Amino acid sequence: MIHPDLTGVSPAVPGASTDTVLLSVKDLVVRYPGGRRGQGAAAVDGVGLHLRRGETLGLVGESGSGKSTLARAVVGLVAPTGGRIVFDGQDITHADRRTRRALSARIQYVFQDPYSSLNPTRTVGDTLAEPLLAAGRRDRAKRNRRIREILELVQLPGDAAERYPGAFSGGQRQRIAIARALVVSPDLIICDEPTSALDVSIQAKTLTLLRDLQARFRISYLFIAHNLDVVRYMADRTAVMHRSRIVEHGTAEQIATAPQHPYTRALVDAAPLPDPAAQAARRAAREAAGPTGS
Repeated sequence: MIHPDLTGVSPAVPGASTDTVLLSVKDLVVRYPGGRRGQGAAAVDGVGLHLRRGETLGLVGESGSGKSTLARAVVGLVAPTGGRIVFDGQDITHADRRTRRALSARIQYVFQDPYSSLNPTRTVGDTLAEPLLAAGRRDRAKRNRRIREILELVQLPGDAAERYPGAFSGGQRQRIAIARALVVSPDLIICDEPTSALDVSIQAKTLTLLRDLQARFRISYLFIAHNLDVVRYMADRTAVMHRSRIVEHGTAEQIATAPQHPYTRALVDAAPLPDPAAQAARRAAREAAGPTGS
């Protein structure tokens, strides 16, 4: 069933990417202070996954399941307490600041909220120039040319570079955030709930843009979401995260249409249906079947 917000967005084609592994996460553990016996609470507990070049891996789960913590560990925003993170053959689990600075040109992040992820006191041009400067691109004319090219690619007005984020709609601000991630030509973009803060009328356009950019530049996406419909249309494969662990993995189509784990089935059942009668019937059947295990 195609969610009404995704009408016109064709599904991803599993197996369309190459076999070259770009990112590999092995037995990853991230603990936060607290928990029993002072060991800390595990936000990520023994997680393993891999992502190929040009591929989209969807990471699905409810809030608090550990999805964003895993992604933040990949980019070095939180420190792993166990396991390994390998990017393009290099172990970056405990990369130092210099290595992380170099990696920032290859791994970028698009956050959920376009309102808080952009500095309201800086013009769009200054915002896009920042990652270019960090990558050592000092020639102002070349930077400005690159910024104009990227703004055109994400379908923003020609004068967008001179304007401030407050002059744009929510969907346009997320396009600015995508442009900021894209401007340094990364290999991997982590998309952390990139459409959940947007109006439903523009979610599909943003997804289409992301897929068009991937096809053009062969970018890999780690696409985090709680909406299985969105992941089904974006991802080649899907990993389902529950209580800090991966509980199911398969092609996006398999996970959406033939889930095996009880938690994944609960996620599928919880997805809204456009037909109120069908929604009510499914709810009644779920209640008659009793509680779903975890």
